Amino acid sequence: MEIAKSNLIQELKVKHNDFLIIQDMDGVCMQLVNDPLTRLLSPDYVYAADNLGDRLKVLTNGEFEGARGLNKLVEKAMNSNLISSKAKEIYLSGLAAGGVQRQNIKGIIDLPGIKQSEIVFLQSRPSEMQSMLRTKLKKLFVKLTDEKLDELTSKSILDTELSPTINLNNLFAFINWDLDVMRKLQLVIEDVMECQLQSAKNSGLDNSFFLHKAPNLGVNNGKEVIKYADQNDIGTTDIQFMLKGAIKEAGLLVLINDHIEQKHGYHPLGNEFNARNAPSTQKEMVRLCIEEIKPEHMPLLIGVGDTITSTFCTNKNMWLRGGSDRGFLTLIQELGRQYKKENQVLVVDSSGGEVNRPSFNNKELKGITDADDTLKFNLLFPGGPDEYIRWFCNLSRAINQR
Repeated sequence: MEIAKSNLIQELKVKHNDFLIIQDMDGVCMQLVNDPLTRLLSPDYVYAADNLGDRLKVLTNGEFEGARGLNKLVEKAMNSNLISSKAKEIYLSGLAAGGVQRQNIKGIIDLPGIKQSEIVFLQSRPSEMQSMLRTKLKKLFVKLTDEKLDELTSKSILDTELSPTINLNNLFAFINWDLDVMRKLQLVIEDVMECQLQSAKNSGLDNSFFLHKAPNLGVNNGKEVIKYADQNDIGTTDIQFMLKGAIKEAGLLVLINDHIEQKHGYHPLGNEFNARNAPSTQKEMVRLCIEEIKPEHMPLLIGVGDTITSTFCTNKNMWLRGGSDRGFLTLIQELGRQYKKENQVLVVDSSGGEVNRPSFNNKELKGITDADDTLKFNLLFPGGPDEYIRWFCNLSRAINQR
């Protein structure tokens, strides 16, 4: 595998002048942690990303701004709150909030396709979520003091601007990973977030939002399927209240569209194309690309992610496959097939952090993939984010030695 990783670097250096890395963040170049406020981004990674320039775009369900945003992590990595003029040019370029928040290297952000009424509604969600969650936790943990109840509730609400979230990591740690209670908590937050969807409907925003469950077991009847905790995997830890269209597959098309404009001077999918007006299915996305993007203008795509799931459902006698990175990695693979390009799918083992995930320790990659899975991995990083960052830095140096 090490030879294969070195070979990919050499091939990108020698054979491919036009390639685009589309990379997730948490679990890929940062360890997964219980408290997102404690995340750290390596300065080496930030400099390597800067060196790669337009060859790298991030694609994350997190956000750029705010206390938990990626921009704060970049500034912290540069070891300064008042970052230098040079550092102002090395913010991470790409898409956040699932694909609806766009940023360039100067940290300039725009929100294509989002209505002001949707933003106003989102602003009221964290307080509503916190109030409802506290009420439900009080019924579940009847002996908890009000002070402890307030602390746990507050830490569980991530008040991000475009994707307010309930995160269970602190609650799971508090109950000492009791499986029965963990499953009850997963049901609790699902109920709280379903209530937010109902509130949106009551406010005339019936088609504006959806719930993203991370990780999940795919989609059933238009809804992501929650992954309940078991002995080997804590399952769903976050439910995000997200804008419709904020899925990474749509974001991938936006990034390809922008990349071609930078390289060739035109937007093949249109100047106003964004994640919210993108096709809703992968089949339609592939068809759109084939119809509008010339083969000579389609870059070699390298997708990097960590959140991929596969679980066999005995009741239905079928595999349930999901995970927030599965969709865009599958689309990258399919576009490679259609355009006859050797697109690459890179997967990082994110089980080594504070959050329990299925690991690469078993050859079958149980819980991540299965023998019948159509998504195939080109490279694995069993050493987690640390190993990936070393490879990423080596790639950056090699490309700049051309």
